[in-house]
Amino acid sequence: VRQISLVVAVYGTLSDLLSVASNKLGIKATSVYNGKGGLIDDIALIRDDDVLFVCEGEPFIDPQTDSKPPEGLSGSHTDWLTLNVGGRYFTTTRSTLVNKEPDSMLAHMFKDKGVWGNKQDHRGAFLIDRSPEYFEPILNYLRHGQLIVNDGINLLGVLEEARFFGIDSLIEHLEVAIKNSQPPEDHSPISRKEFVRFLLATPTKSELRCQGLNFSGADLSRLDLRYINFKMANLSRCNLAHANLCCANLERADLSGSVLDRQIFKFNYAYNLFTLGANLKGVDMEGSQMTGINLRVATLKNAKLKNCNLRGATLAGTDLENCDLSGCDLQEANLRGSNVKGAIFEEMLTPLHMSQSVR
Repeated sequence: VRQISLVVAVYGTLSDLLSVASNKLGIKATSVYNGKGGLIDDIALIRDDDVLFVCEGEPFIDPQTDSKPPEGLSGSHTDWLTLNVGGRYFTTTRSTLVNKEPDSMLAHMFKDKGVWGNKQDHRGAFLIDRSPEYFEPILNYLRHGQLIVNDGINLLGVLEEARFFGIDSLIEHLEVAIKNSQPPEDHSPISRKEFVRFLLATPTKSELRCQGLNFSGADLSRLDLRYINFKMANLSRCNLAHANLCCANLERADLSGSVLDRQIFKFNYAYNLFTLGANLKGVDMEGSQMTGINLRVATLKNAKLKNCNLRGATLAGTDLENCDLSGCDLQEANLRGSNVKGAIFEEMLTPLHMSQSVR
């Protein structure tokens, strides 16, 4: 069926109209129908601005109905369209936006023409106020089903766009890709060389935040460690001999097996160097100055505290089993409830009263 549109003047008889139509259209016109398919047998039935259909004898076929795809093929959506996403143009087919993710926002927007009343720019492109950089990987995924993201594109941005448009299968791919792109957690100990570089870049009285870091086995001897926050840090088996720990915070730090001989501990702040439950098992703190230190319920089992100044120290509830306290100054120290099984108290500078240690 050929469809040719013409505007003609209607006059005379129906035969005259058929003759004019035959000459203009190059056919042998035998029948005239109105827009609703009604057969016209008298020219008086024609009104101004009527749309007429001329045939050569075949049954009337509505061109609008004939142009629609056959039933069952309405979901093919093979027509092309252009999207204006954040000022950048993308040309694709309706089937690309609809078929792979039929429940997504894009599918609902473009499944049926005009349903969402999508706005178009002067070029006829559908306007979408989203980031074009993050939209491109989504469109390519809908085209071929593979997640491909160019260098420099943040996967988190693509993930947010996928969530916005409801591309559920892509969300799963992106979450896995983001997880795989994260650097593995590094629990390896910090070396002396690395730590010295941090120290040199920090002013002397500025608190260097080392909370929770791993220094296990590191040689930190003779370093200036004043004002450093070692709270909950792993300092086990560290060599801290002759290091300056004045005003350092070692709250809940693990110092088991560390060497801390000949330390000078100074308390200029409200917090104490060691607080409840410090792990100092087996440490060597021989000759350290620890006047007034708070080691309440700390673990000092097998520690070497020989010749330490512990005057006025709080050692209540502390585990001092097999601890060498020879030559220590324990005047006014609080040892109530401490475990002194196997502890050595030889050559004490001041006598140890029973009221100080009762267990």
